[in-house]
Amino acid sequence: MKRREFITLLGGAAAAWPLAARAQQRERVPRIGVLIGTEADDAIGQARMAAFLQGLGQLDWMVGRNVRMDIRWTAADADQARGYAAELVALAPDVILASSGSVVGPLRRLTRAIPIVFTETSDPVGAGFVESLARPGGNVTGFLTFEYGLSAKWLELLKQIAPSVTRVAVLRDAAIPSGTGQWGAIQSVAPSFGVELRATDLHDAGEIERAITSFARSPNSGMILTASAYSLQHRKLIITLADRHKLPTVYFLRGFVADGGLISYGSDTIDLHRRAASYVDRILKGARPADLPVQAPTKYETVINLKTAKALGLEVPLSLLARTDEVIE
Repeated sequence: MKRREFITLLGGAAAAWPLAARAQQRERVPRIGVLIGTEADDAIGQARMAAFLQGLGQLDWMVGRNVRMDIRWTAADADQARGYAAELVALAPDVILASSGSVVGPLRRLTRAIPIVFTETSDPVGAGFVESLARPGGNVTGFLTFEYGLSAKWLELLKQIAPSVTRVAVLRDAAIPSGTGQWGAIQSVAPSFGVELRATDLHDAGEIERAITSFARSPNSGMILTASAYSLQHRKLIITLADRHKLPTVYFLRGFVADGGLISYGSDTIDLHRRAASYVDRILKGARPADLPVQAPTKYETVINLKTAKALGLEVPLSLLARTDEVIE
């Protein structure tokens, strides 16, 4: 899907100038800024944006009719995130949707006045975005991706689908709080599963390929990909390397399994963006972010790609299949 440009359409001419002038003053069109952590042509990013627009539409907000929208895509690039955040803040929108925890910080450093609704954020309290989940206390609120404790489930799933795995590379972005938090949750349960963990930091594509290739030389190896903007940016590369080196891998998002990954467990991030529209709606109607509690996900899903399992020589236990929300064949 190509990147769309949203253009505000202005009304036609009125018969009497004084009446037209007064109507224009009364009918100011609200403005929404959107900062997304993926590339513009990324399928997951586009699906999230479509869900957000759908949610707005269900609340009678239509881009080009009664609301304006400015969208920027950062492609998981920190410099672009800072630059586009400054662009959006300069436009003085009524509210900004921050899709990805990686873009909330740059926005918050620039404004404490413009309301910000985030998604794809694991620990907004630890990151300093809000004072508490129940009472955010500032200009930021939103929707959690998951709590860190969920990360332990990834190791459990890996051992269920690939019992012979004894060495696990945990791919993470160590520069963000959630990278440390997810790693800590996995570490806490590793002894009970009898596995040796290795933290592998995500940076550029070359470093990722070298690290995975080196790790894969030892037998009985598997991987866990934790949630971050880098994970999304390099997902095709990581899936390809996991396939090439026959590494059973657990992902945090359905989209990885749809693209050929083995198994995923996580929140339904499309649903989170649809729900985010409700907070944007309330803010446009006068609510303050400080009074809107941060919400947790309501939908979690396990997805398995049976074709990939077969290619890896894995037989998926019936007990696991019975608990799976979606099977891709």
